[in-house]
Amino acid sequence: MSYAERLTVPLRWWAQATMLLASLWLAFVVALPAAAAWTIAAIAAALVAGCLLWYGGARITITDGELRAGRAHIPTRLVGGADPLDAEATRRIAGVEADARAYLLLRPYLKRAVKVEIADPADPTPYWLLSTRHPDRLANALATTAPEAGAAG
Repeated sequence: MSYAERLTVPLRWWAQATMLLASLWLAFVVALPAAAAWTIAAIAAALVAGCLLWYGGARITITDGELRAGRAHIPTRLVGGADPLDAEATRRIAGVEADARAYLLLRPYLKRAVKVEIADPADPTPYWLLSTRHPDRLANALATTAPEAGAAG
């Protein structure tokens, strides 16, 4: 495997979820019997934890000549180039300069991304925009895995 990253949610989201659940428990414990309040709080905690784990479970990997980002995958030989983006460029490309046909794997807690050009003429997707904590490492991994990608980008 030449690159692997999981886009986990930040610790502050877990802290905020804990505060929300504590407030929910407190609201229910004064209005309901204790057993009901604890049951509701436990169900809510399981739901919140499940949602945070699911949302933060997206992965970006480059392995065996294939780029995987979330549920999408493409052979690296069909990647035309990869450009690491700073926060401002990511905001522009995900916003006013966006192409509706692009594949987006964006997370609001990750401000930087990599724009991966797609060189497959049969694919209507012009590029993938992937949020990442390490845009330079991802772009370099793509360039070394697919030498034609480095030449095009």
